[in-house]
Amino acid sequence: MITRRTAIQLFGSASAGAWLASQIGFDLALSPNAFAARPDPTPPLAPGAPTSPERLALIDTFKKQSDGLEKKFEASTYKSDWVMPYRLFRPQAAGKLPLVVYLHGSGGLGDDNLKQLGLGNVFGTRVWLLPENQKRFPCYVFVPQTDRGWARYDLSQSSQGRAKVLPGLGEGSRLALEIVDALRREFAIDERRIYVTGQSMGGAGTWNMITHRPNFFAAAVICCGSVSAEDGSGSINTALWNFHGASDQSVPVSVSRERIAARRKAGGRPLYTEYAGVDHNVWEWAYTEPELVRWVFAQSRG
Repeated sequence: MITRRTAIQLFGSASAGAWLASQIGFDLALSPNAFAARPDPTPPLAPGAPTSPERLALIDTFKKQSDGLEKKFEASTYKSDWVMPYRLFRPQAAGKLPLVVYLHGSGGLGDDNLKQLGLGNVFGTRVWLLPENQKRFPCYVFVPQTDRGWARYDLSQSSQGRAKVLPGLGEGSRLALEIVDALRREFAIDERRIYVTGQSMGGAGTWNMITHRPNFFAAAVICCGSVSAEDGSGSINTALWNFHGASDQSVPVSVSRERIAARRKAGGRPLYTEYAGVDHNVWEWAYTEPELVRWVFAQSRG
C-alpha cells in the first residue's frame, strides 16, 4: 500500500530533463488564446489569462454547480487477487452509451471508496455529471480507487527512500481494466467510445493504461501526469489532450513536455495545453475548459 507521503515523494521525483524550445509541433498554451506551431486544430480555450478573474470565475462556478453530484455515484467493490473499491455513475438515457474512466490522484489513495471522489478529484469526477453535459453527452462514469498506485512501482524499498518506477502494467491499472471489461459485459456500453482521464498519479496511470492496452481507448485526457516508465509514445493513434501548469512545484512541467515530444516524434498528434502561473492543481483549469467535454465525446475509436 502506498501512503500519500510516499506518493508525493515518488510522483514529484522527476528529472528536470532538457526541453528543446525549437521542437516543432507543440501546442503550448502559455497564454489562453495563443498557440505555438500547431499541426492540428486545438479547441479554443476559455477567455482570459489563466489567473484572471474571469477565468477563475469558471472554476468557482463549477464548484457551486457540481456540489452534491458525488451522491449520484453508486458504491461497489471488485474482488480479484485483491479488492478494489469503485464508484459508478449510471446515466438515465437508453441505448449504447460511452464510458469515462477517471483515475484519482494521490489524495484519493486508500480503500474507503470515498476519497477518490473528494479533494481535487471533484473536478474530474463531476464534470461529466453536470446536467447540461448529461443532456448532450449521456455516459457512464467509472471511478476506481487504489491503495498501491496506478503505474508499476517497486515498493519493497520505499521505506528507505523513493519507490522505484518499473516498466509494465501497474497493479491498480490492471484491476481497473478488469472492472472495465466486466462493465462492458454488464451494461450497454459503446465500445468505440471508452475514454480514460486522470490527474497527477492518475495521469501517470492514464499513460500506463493507454500504453499497455493500446488502441482500446477512444481518447485520453491527462492532467500533470507524474513519473512512470511510459515515455508518451505508446498507442499513438489514441486521441490525447495533455494539460500541465507551467509553475507546477510537485510534478515538473518537463515531465509532460518530454512525453509530448516523444509522442510527436513517434508520429502521434497530441494536444498540449500549458498554463502560465498555474501550479499542480492544473485539473481545476483543464476540467473547466468549456470545449473539453465536447472534444472528448467527439472522439471515437476506429
